Amino acid sequence: MTQQIPSTEPELAGVRNFRDVGGLPTVDGRRVRHGVLFRSGHLAHATDEDAAFLSSLGLHTIFDFRNAADQKLEGPDVELPGVRNVNLPLSDPADGAEFWKMVRDGDIDQLRAILGEGQAAGRMIASYRSIIKERTAEHSRVLHSLAEDNVPALMHCAAGKDRAGLSVAVTLLALGVEREAILADYLESNAKHRRYKIRRNGSQATAYTPEVLELLSPLFDARAEYLAAAMETIGETWGGVDTYLERGLGLASETRERLRERLLD
Repeated sequence: MTQQIPSTEPELAGVRNFRDVGGLPTVDGRRVRHGVLFRSGHLAHATDEDAAFLSSLGLHTIFDFRNAADQKLEGPDVELPGVRNVNLPLSDPADGAEFWKMVRDGDIDQLRAILGEGQAAGRMIASYRSIIKERTAEHSRVLHSLAEDNVPALMHCAAGKDRAGLSVAVTLLALGVEREAILADYLESNAKHRRYKIRRNGSQATAYTPEVLELLSPLFDARAEYLAAAMETIGETWGGVDTYLERGLGLASETRERLRERLLD
């Protein structure tokens, strides 16, 4: 038996953006079961108390969508006894180590050049489209793993917003969750206590001016237009969700039904 998650969301000191995805409604009147699917930012800075709480969830699998550069920057996840860790790197939400070095180190003129005039949001939209089109093997592996009863499961990337956000959204699509509920869950990452802490080198006065923060905000926001671009890509590429799941992700109808039985009330 897995622990039933209390109605009061836990305050984790070293893990951002943690939440249980349970309770979301499906189009056919069911709901995602509590205590089987969780999402968060990375676990590299989890405290002993955080680790104890995560261990109490009875997790079977942790999906880490970070790449090697993320892990070098933040560190590896804390190890939880008896939990299987699966690293499935997805393309970075704003590709390239050099790009992120500029975000951390660049002066205002450099940031204007790479992020200004809609470039930051455009980069994010392009990334979301790319993840949907090019990471079908990874998303297929996640869904098949969940259908095989490798739950409870936790999905995370660095911030728990983009790569994990898309992977959770794909899972919810396969479960038949209402689109409005998928979007609402995605946008919860904008809550102040959930947001990824922007890393900038330099003094507080120069590194975090209002203009700098405005230029960076598209990279660190969860925006409806980003998720809409992913959904549009599914329609444009496969014609619809059912075909995407069946042909794009190789999810047979019986596997999808097993997934629903595992994760829905």
